[in-house]
Amino acid sequence: MMQKNLQVRLQEIFSGPVRIERTFPVSGGCINQSQILLLDNGERVFMKSNDHAPENFFLTEAKGLLLLSTASGGPKIPRPLETPSAQASDLLIECMEESPAPPDYPVIFAQALANLHRVTQDVFGLDHDNFIGKTRQINDLTVEGLTFFRDQRIGFQQELARKQGLLPPTTDRELDRLKGKLPELLNLDGERPALLHGDLWSGNHFPVGGRPCLFDPAVYFGFREADLAMTRLFGSLPERFYSAYREIFPLLSGWQEREDIFNLYHLLNHLNLFGTSYLGSVQQITKRYAGNICTK
Repeated sequence: MMQKNLQVRLQEIFSGPVRIERTFPVSGGCINQSQILLLDNGERVFMKSNDHAPENFFLTEAKGLLLLSTASGGPKIPRPLETPSAQASDLLIECMEESPAPPDYPVIFAQALANLHRVTQDVFGLDHDNFIGKTRQINDLTVEGLTFFRDQRIGFQQELARKQGLLPPTTDRELDRLKGKLPELLNLDGERPALLHGDLWSGNHFPVGGRPCLFDPAVYFGFREADLAMTRLFGSLPERFYSAYREIFPLLSGWQEREDIFNLYHLLNHLNLFGTSYLGSVQQITKRYAGNICTK
């Protein structure tokens, strides 16, 4: 089904005649194009677009934003202004404007993220697949968290990299060995599936009105340490955030050692999306946790 004209969609959203007065490009994304639409009724709308978006790309993002917004006392989440079709090439969402962070922002952020992570269900995964960047993220519902992480996070990305010829044979075998060691590496008995943002690097959040605002989600129910680890992968939040989070919602011992294992998923995804500049980071982790494998 052909997507409605943008003007018609805006009129439906705001229940009356409206036109775009100006547009402002927004930088920072490497997958989509983003801009702010300034309307003649004084409203501002954030628009993401991608002419080559795969099926359900923007629909699952809208669903993810709505799911994140259900957390009581959780982060601020921009509201989708419409339900996009499966074939949509853009998404209109509430425009959030970054504001200065108050002095106690790290503690406020920790409390909000802990509240998000307290949203739980009985199984890992989600009732639908979505995307991490432009890579499909498989979320088949799984009772055992280690099985979910092994097969649908590390294993899925490994297979993509293998098919693209991006994995040297030794690294491929080290990944197999690491997956076999996950029961001892990720000893997380008792951790319930937590609602995760799923892609919580520094470019996907900022303060709005003194509260953390999260966007560009890759939502699923998983180990909450995966979200925390991602905040350290490309930059880091202040240490007060991490100590406050642990005070509010304690982590099992050994969480520092598990960070790189959770971030391996994102590094493999970056390898698949952007090429071999990320191979060295993948290899550092596989060698550390799987050890060198002798080849004959």
